[in-house]
Amino acid sequence: MPRQFRPLDRRVLWISFVAMLLGAAVALVAKALTALIGLFTNLAFYGRWSYAFVSPAGNHLGKWVIVVPALGGIIVGLMARWGSRAIRGHGIPEAMEQVLLNESRIPPRITWLKPISSAIAIGTGGPFGAEGPIIATGGALGSLIAQWMHVTADERKTLLAAGAAAGMAAVFSAPISAVLLAIELLLFERRARSLIPVALAATVGTGIRYVLEGNQPMFPMPDIATPSLTALVVYVLLGLLVGVASVGVTRLTYAIEDGFEKLPIHWMWWPALGGLVVGVVGYFMPLTLGVGYTNIAATLGGQLGLGAMLGLCLLKLLSWSVALGSGTSGGTLAPLFTIGGALGGAFGIVLATSAPGLQVDPHLAALVCMAAIFAGASRAFLTSVVFAFETTQQPHALLPLLGACAAAYLISGLMMRNTIMTEKIVRRGVRVPSDYAADYLDQIYVRDACSRNVVSLRAGQTLGEIRAWLASAGVAAKHQGFPVVDANDQLVGVVTRRQLYDATLAEDSVVRLLVQRAPLVVREDHTLREAADHMVECDVGRLVVVSKDAPHRMVGVITRGDLLAAHARRLREARELSRHLGRKLAKK
Repeated sequence: MPRQFRPLDRRVLWISFVAMLLGAAVALVAKALTALIGLFTNLAFYGRWSYAFVSPAGNHLGKWVIVVPALGGIIVGLMARWGSRAIRGHGIPEAMEQVLLNESRIPPRITWLKPISSAIAIGTGGPFGAEGPIIATGGALGSLIAQWMHVTADERKTLLAAGAAAGMAAVFSAPISAVLLAIELLLFERRARSLIPVALAATVGTGIRYVLEGNQPMFPMPDIATPSLTALVVYVLLGLLVGVASVGVTRLTYAIEDGFEKLPIHWMWWPALGGLVVGVVGYFMPLTLGVGYTNIAATLGGQLGLGAMLGLCLLKLLSWSVALGSGTSGGTLAPLFTIGGALGGAFGIVLATSAPGLQVDPHLAALVCMAAIFAGASRAFLTSVVFAFETTQQPHALLPLLGACAAAYLISGLMMRNTIMTEKIVRRGVRVPSDYAADYLDQIYVRDACSRNVVSLRAGQTLGEIRAWLASAGVAAKHQGFPVVDANDQLVGVVTRRQLYDATLAEDSVVRLLVQRAPLVVREDHTLREAADHMVECDVGRLVVVSKDAPHRMVGVITRGDLLAAHARRLREARELSRHLGRKLAKK
């Protein structure tokens, strides 16, 4: 008998406890990584020993600033060559690949190689965010702990996602969007047994951040008034435009990566070449260097003018896309937020100046486009909306955020098959889920799909009688297996056609003697998902269906064919066009 599905069991308590400990550990790792980035930034650009998290933009190196990112690229290239190639890139696609192909087993060395390489790359001016490496490191730490424990592959995936969510929550003080990011980009599901541990890990990670750094919003900005209907329409249109931009950003990034693939030098040296571009851009616009969280805050706070925003948008895009395409270790979230925020801020200033009647707020335009570009590039739709709210704590921004991110998601989905997170691993042959729909088989009961007209044999029948009946070649005799019932119609077992033709058995042998084990059954109140799981576990193609109230009374048979037939309705609902109301009116 298959096990009845339960959304939660006692294992969830244990996994949740481990996830909370993991969340605390990842929050401390996030603090340590930001301090390490600060150390490398101070050493590389200011020649001092300090862990303060500062921007490289205030350096006085002159043209020597061009060399610093290249030196960082050389170090990262050497670490990737002799440590692990998996540290290249922003980390989330690599974590997705391990979830989908390797049962969430990330190599242990990634746990320390990724944060150190990222700290070097960012600390020497790399235009990346610290959140990507921390998310990757948190996921690697969760996977490492799970590999030391006796857990299932699903539980290991949960701990990986819990570590990643705790990392994002600890960086941005955004626990809800961290959980949504884990669901949309790592778990590929929303089940209580995985959602609860991930949520608890993010809660603990955020709580540790509150203790260490306070509970102020990550990107403070002036209070936003409720937008008018006209302004709301404008924000949605901006979402459409930014959705197109997100497609362009994604394609540009991978086009540059393809360009590096064609270079006649070893990939170990690519980050150094990317670093030279970063240095040149940073020489002309120092704001493009480093993490850039202050740039996001300045954009949302209205501290940058139109020219500064356009320059930051274009030059940050150039610097980041080349660096990422070269294989340097770093994140994508902060650069995308910077690019989108600066673009939106520029749009907002132009609209507020040229068309004041639209009542567009440049601050809100920057926030809306910041979220929309991430929604379009990654298609982490809910993550984008909630992240922008949590990091600014502006409740009146929720409605325009929802509309703009939905518009960007729509345009991105129509124009681009894969996302900035999935393109890399799709090229490697990985199939990435795009829709998280409910299991259709879990919505149908066995009683609604099983065959009721069952051909059964009597336990007292002889093989001679049955063999003669099989030889008659009737339709009912074509089955490969037959249930056996006794004189009281109670189920005894199941025999196969091969057993019935066993030459070692005499003609006068009764069928009951052929029953070798208890019948494999499923109750009529089980779901088709539970029946399918039972078939797989027992390696059979059919199950006898018994009554819920009388477990020995057979009411039907469910086969693999019945499971496939159950999908016919799902396909009809998804593909067939129909009209009902108009047809009824026409008949009247």
